[in-house]
Amino acid sequence: MNILHLICAILLPPLGVFLKEGVNKNFWIALVLMFFFWIPGVIFAVWRVMQK
Repeated sequence: MNILHLICAILLPPLGVFLKEGVNKNFWIALVLMFFFWIPGVIFAVWRVMQK
């Protein structure tokens, strides 16, 4: 895990997921969660960044 990915996942969830996985369904999930609810977007992005 790169610390930059984790910081991006906390500040801007879709960016953290994009840097780790690219544009896939998880990127779009993080984007939607961020637009509606920022905290669940952060939780989801951190989970995806730390998982792989």
